[in-house]
Amino acid sequence: MPHNLTVAIRHNPSLDYTALPRQQDGGERERIKPPLDLVVALRRNGADALYMYAFRPGERSPRTRSHHAALTMPERTVLAKAARLRSLWRDRLVHHQPDAGAVGGPMDRYPFAESTDLSRHAALSTALTAELAVEGHYLLECLLDGSDLDLSAFRDFITGTLRDEEGLRISFDSDLYLPWPMLAVGSVDPVDPWSAFLGHRHQIEQTGASYQTIENRLARRALPVASLNTDSTLELVGRAPEVRKLLEERSRLTVRTESGPFLEAISGPVVDEDVMYFWCHGHFIENGSPHPHLAVQLSDDRPIDADSVIIKRRRFRAVADAQFRPFVLLNACHSGQVADAPELEHLGKALIGLGADGVLGPQIEIPQIFATEYAYAFLDLYLGGDHTAGEIAQNLVRRFAAESHNPLALTYSLHCGIDSRLELAQ
Repeated sequence: MPHNLTVAIRHNPSLDYTALPRQQDGGERERIKPPLDLVVALRRNGADALYMYAFRPGERSPRTRSHHAALTMPERTVLAKAARLRSLWRDRLVHHQPDAGAVGGPMDRYPFAESTDLSRHAALSTALTAELAVEGHYLLECLLDGSDLDLSAFRDFITGTLRDEEGLRISFDSDLYLPWPMLAVGSVDPVDPWSAFLGHRHQIEQTGASYQTIENRLARRALPVASLNTDSTLELVGRAPEVRKLLEERSRLTVRTESGPFLEAISGPVVDEDVMYFWCHGHFIENGSPHPHLAVQLSDDRPIDADSVIIKRRRFRAVADAQFRPFVLLNACHSGQVADAPELEHLGKALIGLGADGVLGPQIEIPQIFATEYAYAFLDLYLGGDHTAGEIAQNLVRRFAAESHNPLALTYSLHCGIDSRLELAQ
């Protein structure tokens, strides 16, 4: 006599390819994240050596093995050249002074620092951007330089993919935090140098830090929860008042001007914030070691660094009901950088390690006027819930280039967060 068999399905790998998006409470459809197009891993391989491999998810690797190679350039040299590139962006753009008698007059002593719209200086901006694209290409060439057969094949694959395609979603899973969006490929067009930069061509995130796996159990809401953590001396700079008004109108906003309330806010198990915005100064603190550490500072004299946030939240890493999942916009100088030395933490990396959904910040000393314009443009799009942080970051690079002849959006880099999107109740 036939019997029905009881089957327990332990794995269902085809669900995401055959079923419609699952329904959430209230009938909302769950967003499905598209796969990454390219993953590039850069790993330390001994005392001062580096190893690199890459793959395209869902694509067959070469017949014998995946794309990988040992690099010939020592780690310390790569980090020195990356620091040099950041310095060039600061010196040639942010600190640039036109020659006496140049178009613009006395009100344009530092055109890149004093204005966001550089249309009056379009020729100058294009020329300087072309120079920096050449420098970004040089750094990428140095990173992949070598005559070894494996390295040559790896270089051909990576540079060909980055150069010949556009609009890829790329994760640089790296032990070294390099200014990836500021690297460039191919020959630089002197008329349109922006198109050579990785940050203009593709969506890019840096990963590689440890990450706390946290299921988001915070309820979706029509109005997100946000915080503005700010230095009150910057409240009237540029579009800062408009940024605050935007946050007040489109979120439930908490404003903090001192480190104490901020550290207190993150010291509990549940931090109920969707967006955490910092508008303040960032600086490196000399600590007696070869590697000063980054801190941001609000209106008081107590800096906020990686250790200060880790101290407040480390005890919740193993707590099942703990919640810390904000997307963090660190709009402070250098806040997009991570410590060069592996034993040191920087603030963005620490926030990711504690569970932040993503961190976005500039790699260099960023002009305050531009920083407020960037923040307004980013938050305006992100608060709508229709775009991911990766989409917005690439969109803003292209927008500022096309509308303002300004390349500084390339200095903002994502630490994780390419898929970060504000999930709002309908």
